[in-house]
Amino acid sequence: MKLGRLGVWYSADKHADAAAVAAFVKTVEKLRFDALWYPESRGFESFTIAGYMLSQSSTLKIGSSIASIYARDAFTARRGMISLNQLYGNRFILGLGVSHMPMVEGIRGHVYEKPIPAMRAYLNGITKGEAGAADFPICVAALGPLMLKLSGQMTQGAIPYNTTPKHTAEAAKILGPDKWLAIEQKVTIETDPARARALGREELSRYMVLDNYRNAWLGMGFTEADLSNGGSDSFIDQMVLWGTADQVKAGLRAHFAAGATHVAIQPVHAVGNTAARDAILAALADT
Repeated sequence: MKLGRLGVWYSADKHADAAAVAAFVKTVEKLRFDALWYPESRGFESFTIAGYMLSQSSTLKIGSSIASIYARDAFTARRGMISLNQLYGNRFILGLGVSHMPMVEGIRGHVYEKPIPAMRAYLNGITKGEAGAADFPICVAALGPLMLKLSGQMTQGAIPYNTTPKHTAEAAKILGPDKWLAIEQKVTIETDPARARALGREELSRYMVLDNYRNAWLGMGFTEADLSNGGSDSFIDQMVLWGTADQVKAGLRAHFAAGATHVAIQPVHAVGNTAARDAILAALADT
């Protein structure tokens, strides 16, 4: 499978109902984005919502970003991935991740294991004994160098989340050539600094309490002060690009210049303001 230049990242849980999911999928496809990525959520089950979104489109790729390795065993994930691709014209990408301890232990009731060995074992379970496994459309949510290296060794590449162009450049070096480096980047078309940063802080608040992201940000050069009190202005400005469409496009292109092969735009907007969401995507579709 070839992954195109631009995609969209958006949680299906933000939609009011099935009709809203379908309408959004059609909007993304009409704007000619190559892929639509969605997270494992507390609402829709990952493979079920993927099948529905695939059924509402004809050319758009649908990618899990991510499906948790703790949500279904490797055999089930493999059969689900193969089934969706057989049924919907090879348009499903299985993005996998180790999730976060509060979700794994607090919600699912599993034991959160060391990330690298857990992911390696899971990937081995998916590919073991399968003809053509090297071509499976699988990628991994990787932030640290060891997970990035594993992604390059065992899958099509990596799907980093909440990162910077500097991290993108480092990830590209670790992955090596001919691998997917699909970056998620939050954006909003808002020229007022106070409003833009308020939207950014609200969107990032759920991630600021998760150790995986906090440790990754510290590894990128941010400080504890940057991560305190909702995030410093500098931190927010890098996590959520804002300004005019041209200014945001320049920020997106910085990821490509750093080595990204695909950038998934996550529109950040006021809760329920789907018109603003769609306007953001329309303004950036030609990046």
